[in-house]
Amino acid sequence: MIYSVQVEFNKEFLEIEDNIIRIGLLSKPIKSEANKELIKKIAKHFGKPTSSIVIKSGHKNTKKFIQVS
Repeated sequence: MIYSVQVEFNKEFLEIEDNIIRIGLLSKPIKSEANKELIKKIAKHFGKPTSSIVIKSGHKNTKKFIQVS
């Protein structure tokens, strides 16, 4: 399933509506730390291993598309 993700920094939340995920991250967007936190949180929410979450586009943007396998 492909989801559109909107990231907000310095916040802690996760909201899902249809195929849109809004998520708050505490990690800074340096050396992909925020992307790693994003993958961990989404994997935990869906009960999947982190290897099943892939960022398809938006690696350096607050708007991303991810695939959950």
